[in-house]
Formats: sequence, structure tokens, C-alpha cells
Amino acid sequence: MSDTLTPDICVIGAGSGGLTVAAAAASFGVPVVLIEKGAMGGDCLNTGCVPSKALIAAAKHAHAFSTGEPFGIAAQVPGIDFAKVNAHVHDVIAGIAPHDSEERFESLGVTVIRAEARFTGRDTVVAGDTTIKARRFVVAAGSSPAVPPIDGLADVPYLTNETVFDLKACPEHMIVVGGGPIGIEMAQAHRRLGARVTVLEAAKALPKDDPENAAVVLDTIRAEGVDLREGVTVKSVAKNAAGIVVTVGTGEGTGERIAGSHILVAAGRRPNLAGLNLDAAGIAADKKGISVDAGLRTSNRRIYAIGDIAGGLQFTHVAGYHAGLVIRSILFRLPVKVKTPIIPWVTYTDPELAQIGLTEDAARKEHGDAVTVITVPFTGNDRARAERRTEGRIKVVAGKGGRILGVSIVGVSAGDLIATWALAVSAGLKLRDLTGFVAPYPTFSEVSRRAAVDYYAPGAKNPWVQRLVRWLRVFG
Repeated sequence: MSDTLTPDICVIGAGSGGLTVAAAAASFGVPVVLIEKGAMGGDCLNTGCVPSKALIAAAKHAHAFSTGEPFGIAAQVPGIDFAKVNAHVHDVIAGIAPHDSEERFESLGVTVIRAEARFTGRDTVVAGDTTIKARRFVVAAGSSPAVPPIDGLADVPYLTNETVFDLKACPEHMIVVGGGPIGIEMAQAHRRLGARVTVLEAAKALPKDDPENAAVVLDTIRAEGVDLREGVTVKSVAKNAAGIVVTVGTGEGTGERIAGSHILVAAGRRPNLAGLNLDAAGIAADKKGISVDAGLRTSNRRIYAIGDIAGGLQFTHVAGYHAGLVIRSILFRLPVKVKTPIIPWVTYTDPELAQIGLTEDAARKEHGDAVTVITVPFTGNDRARAERRTEGRIKVVAGKGGRILGVSIVGVSAGDLIATWALAVSAGLKLRDLTGFVAPYPTFSEVSRRAAVDYYAPGAKNPWVQRLVRWLRVFG
């Protein structure tokens, strides 16, 4: 027998964004139905952020065995048990899973339905044997790995982020298709854990980041033994006796064959639109995702779309940010607007690579000669000297009056350092505001204040400023 539910809000997708909406609404006593056809916690918990960072942490420990000589510690070859590394990854997932579980959300007052959702009208969704008619809907169905149409790929057992964390034995030679953040992170991690790794990128690796800072990361992984090839096209994939063989081409049309044991496809993401029957609800969408306005409403004003499926930046923290906005809109009828420039992102390589706002090139195209760039290398940071991690640097791109247009950081803890700049950008602060904060010594965070101070350093050479100082000295 079919049930009909009439909650205030129906959320489709129990990933980061959907869980945040459901928990927040329930905390205000609002009736909420949460629909999830797969694992609670979505991609981030099960096949994305959490397992990848757990694997990267294991790889960092392995790498430390061979990098101690500058500290007087003899280099050693680590004994890596890849099955135990895999167990560590899944133990981390298991430790977080209760927070995202069906049981926890039911205890919060959320009605959880574990089934596939599909729209049957502008205000109606069917999930399993249940019909849901809600005042508002939030589609937070996320995204999945995009698989490019490579000849022969469908005939080999390729990996994606959804399956790579199931490996219990280290690949002999992993071929990674794609030089974006996921591909580069996984390449370095598996190389440090003992695999031979080749990365094949059709254009430029890490293309969305500052190219000078990205080069620091790419030079590092090459020095660690990753064979990174840019400007190459994967023509075909086939099985061979040892595993797989990939045929690649360049602009000259060559056809080199690269043999490997595993192939990881990390060539972008696609929105999870299939099965939702969006047309029945009057929801416009394209291959990039569901079309939304600045307030995350779809073409059906009853329905919002958040996170990856909304077609913008695809990060867990973006989904959480979107969730906060739609809660304000749905529950309190407040006007909301997505502010993309306040969103930072991080590639969790070693060194890390972080960015917020415009890169130098993008800023010069948009603001021309009004742009000032301040670069502070980690070589001048005492903590970096003590840690022997001076390869990093911060690049701040400023506009008129010290307005912060963008910041790129490469180096140890870049992901944490960018948080200060994310706060500054979101609060509308200028570089003058950052000259006044006190960073504890010695920390990497001193580079942020140093960058702000350096922006104003040329003022000390201004003849009028020097004349003022001399005049004030007359008064004792």
C-alpha cells in the first residue's frame, strides 16, 4: 500500500548539502523528509573527501621515512602493508558514518526514505512506495565520475573515485587519466605507497589554479617519480597479459603505447540527473546540471538545487554553504544570493595548493593596470626554515585601495592558511585590516600578515611620507 507524506521540506540526496538542510530544518521543528537511494553521507564520506584524505595521510607517513636526512635521521624504506592502509581508510569512514547515519537523522525528527526519488509533478515526488507532497523541495543529488568516450575503455576494469578505495593491493603501475585535483592527489598518494604512476592530461594539469604555484606541486610530484604528461590524448585502451595498455597521442599524432596494471579515470564529474524525471516538475537542466538563479531556485519556484547538481563549483564546503542559504530562504523568507568569490578550494597534495578569488592572470584581464601582486616566499618564514619546508609561497592579488581580489598559496598547510583569507574576503576586509592581526611566532600563518604588510611597504619610500616623519621629529 502506498503512503502519502506532506512534509514542509523534502530533500533529495543525503550528501553534505542534503544532510545539512535536513538537520537544520529539523532543529527548528520543521517536518522534513530525506530521500537517499545510496549510502548515507554521499560521495564525500564514502568515495570522496574522507577516503582520499585518509589515503593521503597514510602516504605522507610513508614518505616521511625517506625524507629525514636533513634532520639527521637516516632514510629508510618503509614497510607498506597496502591491505592495512585500505583498512585504515575504511576505519576513518566508519568513524564518521554514525554522524551521517539514518538512525541519527531519524532521531533528529527527519523521516528518512532509502529509495530512488523521481518527480511526478510540480509538487510531488515518489520514492519507493511513498508519495511526498511538500511545500518546498531541495535537490541535492550530487555528481558522479565522468567517463570519457575512450575507445575500449568500457571493455577493461577501470577505476574511478568510487572504486579506487576498494583496492587492497598496491597497483604495480597505475595510469591516471586526468590531471585535475583528484588525479594529481591520487597519483602522488599511490606513488608514495609504492606504485609506479603515469598521469595523462589532455591540456594543462591543475588548470584552475595559479600556474606558478601549481608548478611547485607538479615539479614536486615529478621529482617523487610520477610520470606526468601534459598535452596528450588517450586514444584507446585495451587489455593485455599484464593488465591494460593505453595508446596515447600528441599534437604530432604519435601513438605511444603505455602498459599498466590499473587505470584510474579522473576526468571530471557529471551531475546525477538520471532518474529524477525533472521534466515532470518543470525543472530546467543541461549537461552541466540543474539551472538555478542566484538564490539557488530552479525554474520551478518551489524547488531548489544545491551542491554539485547545481552546476557550479563542486566541493563539499560549497554544498554546505548552499544549504545554509536555502534554509534562510525557505524557513525565514530572507533574500539570499550565492557569492562565488568567497569560495576557497584546496588541492591536498604535498605541498598543498589553495586558492580563493581570482588568479593573477584572471585579475589582470578583469582589472588591468589596477592590479598589484605581492608574492612572499616561505624562505622568509622561520617555521618553514625549522621544518625545512621552504618550497612554498603566498601570492596575493590586490586591486585599488588594497581590495583583495584573489589569493593563491602553495606550501605546508596551505589549506589552513587560506581560511584567514576566506574570512577576509567574505567580510569585505582590505589588506590594511590584515596588517593589524598578530600571528603567533613561529607559525606558517605569519606569511599572511607579511603579505599584507608588504603591500604597504612602498609607502615608506614616498617623499611626502618621509617629509612628514622628519617634521614630526621636530616636536621631540
